[in-house]
Amino acid sequence: MPTFEYAPAPESRAVVDIASSHGLFIGGEFVEATGGKPFKTLNPATEEVLSEVSEATADDVDAAVRAARSAYTRVWSRMSGADRGKYLYRIARIIQERARELAVLETLDNGKPIKESRDVDIPLVAAHFFYHAGWADKLSYAALGDNPRPVGVVGQVIPWNFPLLMLAWKVAPALACGNTVVLKPAETTPLTALLFAEICRQADLPPGVVNIVTGAGATGQAIVDHPGIDKLAFTGSTGVGKMIARSTAGTRKKATLELGGKGANIIFDDAPVDQAVEGIVNGIFFNQGHVCCAGSRILVQENVADEVVRRLKRRLTTLRIGDPMDKNTDVGAINSRAQLQRIEELTAAGSQEGAERWDSGCELPSTGYWFRPTVFTDVSQSHRIAQEEIFGPVVSVLTFRTPGEAVAKANNTPYGLSAGIWTEKGSRILWMADQLRAGVVWANTFNKFDPTSPFGGYKESGYGREGGRHGLEAYVKTGSDQ
Repeated sequence: MPTFEYAPAPESRAVVDIASSHGLFIGGEFVEATGGKPFKTLNPATEEVLSEVSEATADDVDAAVRAARSAYTRVWSRMSGADRGKYLYRIARIIQERARELAVLETLDNGKPIKESRDVDIPLVAAHFFYHAGWADKLSYAALGDNPRPVGVVGQVIPWNFPLLMLAWKVAPALACGNTVVLKPAETTPLTALLFAEICRQADLPPGVVNIVTGAGATGQAIVDHPGIDKLAFTGSTGVGKMIARSTAGTRKKATLELGGKGANIIFDDAPVDQAVEGIVNGIFFNQGHVCCAGSRILVQENVADEVVRRLKRRLTTLRIGDPMDKNTDVGAINSRAQLQRIEELTAAGSQEGAERWDSGCELPSTGYWFRPTVFTDVSQSHRIAQEEIFGPVVSVLTFRTPGEAVAKANNTPYGLSAGIWTEKGSRILWMADQLRAGVVWANTFNKFDPTSPFGGYKESGYGREGGRHGLEAYVKTGSDQ
């Protein structure tokens, strides 16, 4: 199949100025950490050091919580919803104004293609702040219960796959409901969160309403364990989510957990094949497969399986893998060496267990962390690649004969975050969606998000919802709640 050759089209790095070192953002100011060991954040596509970042200690977290509590009691919780909304609108507009800067920084720090940062991540970040700004003075109309009031100080820990978008998912509803925030970004992708701190100052957000502390697992644990935290919001691995659930059990802290997934993308024999193939590509190779709701399992009806796989492989030969800053790049770098090793371990297990492995064999850059989009066929339900979250550009293909068998196989996983259904029959879509144990079910599309729509999972994919009216519930207390 002939393909076009594209001339390089790199985005300029000149639009963003990265400081050589960063402090913590506490009480509206950047401050030095009290004793943690600074760490470096890298560009995963080149392995170059981008900046040195402070590690927050338990004392730093305590200072951030105290700043958040002061801002909550003195300013933010007393402010009218209309006035809080004005700050959120202001933040949203600044994000739009600085969108190119944010997109470039996200791509440099994360490794995702610039066209994804530019066209997906940053527009959605602004959209979440705009959307939640509209709710700030309407909480009593959101069917949240009697007399909705803010919870207090919220601790938030976010992952590295969508650094700024996950920040928006957490911070926007918390602020709209009158809470203050102590947030920890992932240790490999802290830079856009720190730039967001600058945006908060640019928006004249009252000091202490948003506090950002950087660090690794110990910093996150200090947030989880701090007695001054009233509610926790975490997005990340199921293993860490279980630890948080154990830590908060028996305490007064509220928690929402958005964890891993092993989403099924179900292709029936009446589906438009080319459209379904594009849905498969978007479902698993978007953001290098670093997506908790990725469609990492293809369940395809047996009589069209060979055709779907043939067209999928043909499509993968046209994906451009390389420099994430190039506007033509489809698949960027894996976020870290540790994540690359995890992907390599699980794909090796897939081959050892008897699955058939295929990739396009395209040339990869000599530096950085890279993995070719990979397809496994002859996969059984018991294979690790069909059960464990790989969190990379790897998809497993299984077959089914009847809708009932498709449902059984789709639900045969510890996870329950997402699923996709491809068929021309609306009645089949509705029946399947009712049977699938997944928090989000897409019909004839995949990985489509909107601030107005709630997102969350079942089983080991966590509990609670983010986005939409439902996502506000975790950030308020109602009735006689203390």
